[in-house]
Amino acid sequence: MKKICAVLLAATTVAACSNSLDANNGDDTGSNGGSGSGSGSGSGSGDQYDQILAHRTVDYGAALRIAALRLTGDLPTVTETQSVTTPTDPAAQKTAYNALITDYLSRPSFSTQMLDFWRNTFKQGGTAMLDTAPTLAAQLSVQNGAYTDLFTKASGNCPTYDAGSNAFTPAECGNGGPVAGVLTNPGVMAQFFSNFGFRRVRWIQEMFVCTAFPAEVSTMPIDVGGSSPYTGVWPFASIASPTNGNGRVNFQDTSAVICANCHTTINHIAPLFAYYDNNGAYQAAISVPTPLEGAPPAMLNDYLPPGEATAWRFGKAAADIPALGAAMAADPLVAECGVARTWNWALGKQDIVDSLESVPPETIASEVTAFTQGGFKMKDLIYAVFTSDDFVKF
Repeated sequence: MKKICAVLLAATTVAACSNSLDANNGDDTGSNGGSGSGSGSGSGSGDQYDQILAHRTVDYGAALRIAALRLTGDLPTVTETQSVTTPTDPAAQKTAYNALITDYLSRPSFSTQMLDFWRNTFKQGGTAMLDTAPTLAAQLSVQNGAYTDLFTKASGNCPTYDAGSNAFTPAECGNGGPVAGVLTNPGVMAQFFSNFGFRRVRWIQEMFVCTAFPAEVSTMPIDVGGSSPYTGVWPFASIASPTNGNGRVNFQDTSAVICANCHTTINHIAPLFAYYDNNGAYQAAISVPTPLEGAPPAMLNDYLPPGEATAWRFGKAAADIPALGAAMAADPLVAECGVARTWNWALGKQDIVDSLESVPPETIASEVTAFTQGGFKMKDLIYAVFTSDDFVKF
């Protein structure tokens, strides 16, 4: 029983850190693996790639075709295309192109495109309950709401959408407990129900930080007696084990992998989500199982030793889910992830975590700055991406 973390982790490492997080994945007790979603430039020199990028030219006709498909689901009309290709003055072309992007963002078809985008991103949909989180994200996108509302919104978090009238109707989720955007959504809690609630934590990490676990990596690894060093930033003793807080699973195990590399972060978040049952309803007692014989419910001392508090990150305490949402909203990596996901969608790339297809930080730097300083407005971000020089140049 002491080695259950290492035994199960060895079997799920690849699935947890590389494969997509969908409704059919098995329950996780954690994950351990590289968090990188870097955009490495290959074997060539930086100057070589800078020269290639410098030779790109603006093509509003090509950009409009891509933008129209992404934002409306249809190709641009001949008249729309001619409006950006016929003028000989580049400034006139840009003005016409930007006006069309604004028009696309105001169409009813943009709402349905956003709903599809967020269903694919959240890996949810198919039933009324599983549609509520994607619908909230779509509503915020269409209405230029704040991205941070996905973690902090205190009411109306389970809206519905009527395509016939292009109307979003706010509704309460009604699953009890705290309320914080999609973090307390019943569809999310039900779909990602698992041992210890770890799949819920993994979903949050991958969706909103754009990396797999481990989430926090120290530049000064320490020897904890295993075949590899401990690389977390939390004290090694901050998570439970049979000899540290009388936990029933040895999250301090070092015999196969260093469980703590991932679990020092995971175990400080997961107890907050452990009170939701398999139907996504909040209960008074912990309602997630353990992988132990007979699947008994988890207990707080299985995650953390007595006196250890829950937190978003080391030094970022979070006593409840709304506090966790506030910490996420203040995390620069969460904002950067939101911008990167928008860029990947615009460029037709696959999921950042699933494929490690990330946008170079320098490409999105200006959008990240404008996004954070402008109140995290989602439609403003989409407009900025689709009108960026990096989008219209080929």
